[in-house]
Amino acid sequence: MKKVLFLLLFANVLSAQKMQTLTYFKNDTLQLDLDLYMPDKKPSGKLPLMIFVHGGGFSGGQRLQNASFCQYLAQHGFAAATISYTLYMKGKKFSCDGILTEKVKAFKFGVNDLWLATSYFLQNKEKFNLDDSKIFISGSSAGAETVLHAAYWDRNLMKMYEHNLPPDFKYAGLVSGAGAIMDLNLITDKNIIPMFFFHGNGDGTVPYGTAAHHYCKTDASGWLMLFGSYSIYNYALAKNASAELYTYCGGGHEYSGWLFEKEQQKIVDFLEKIMVGEKIQSHTIVKTGKKNELSCAYGFCD
Repeated sequence: MKKVLFLLLFANVLSAQKMQTLTYFKNDTLQLDLDLYMPDKKPSGKLPLMIFVHGGGFSGGQRLQNASFCQYLAQHGFAAATISYTLYMKGKKFSCDGILTEKVKAFKFGVNDLWLATSYFLQNKEKFNLDDSKIFISGSSAGAETVLHAAYWDRNLMKMYEHNLPPDFKYAGLVSGAGAIMDLNLITDKNIIPMFFFHGNGDGTVPYGTAAHHYCKTDASGWLMLFGSYSIYNYALAKNASAELYTYCGGGHEYSGWLFEKEQQKIVDFLEKIMVGEKIQSHTIVKTGKKNELSCAYGFCD
């Protein structure tokens, strides 16, 4: 028994040695760090990179959330980083009784921090042996909202810092766990990228389809219309783009991190197909045994 415990402890130490904490942005008032996980074995070529953004309503959470996802990716030949970012809503209201402009500003801070992290990796691509044409982004809940807007917002119009991203830079793809975007029109034929979604269709926090954030009434001070995974997926199909959706039938917001935590191989499969140029258009409905008014509105619970 003691030998087994020692081996487990030794394995954990080795695993910890593969992770390095780095500062990707610093000014007089702010320091932003990330944890970078690299493969054990020296690769034959340059590495694809995944940048992960944690959830927490832009007010909580930490980059250690879903560190296991980054470790899993590193074991499968990816460089993977999980980042800290500005939690602008800390101490503020982010629900129906919040302030709309403040909610949008929270998105903007998260997106700009992700752009800064991306810029950091582009500037250090030789140091980390990265393939700059294979940079992916992912996140759950608030992190998913961050990656969706980072992919499709106008970087000049919405920038808060000089991120130094090339004008023609595009992410190779994104993974969104219970995410949403403010406007489908942000996604165009020119900027659309491959997308992987998973979402509970009974989510009462971030809409699975098209609805207000938290399903707020229209007279609420924090009313914000959002287009969730199902709406974006169908929009992508209409543009004949690559998109994959896992619908957790009856599931709520607790499924926002499900595949990052429990079924990472499904994400790896998607990424590997995208990297070899395969077209993906797939919708998988997963029964959870749960049922509520929101989920059954889509007809998947029959």
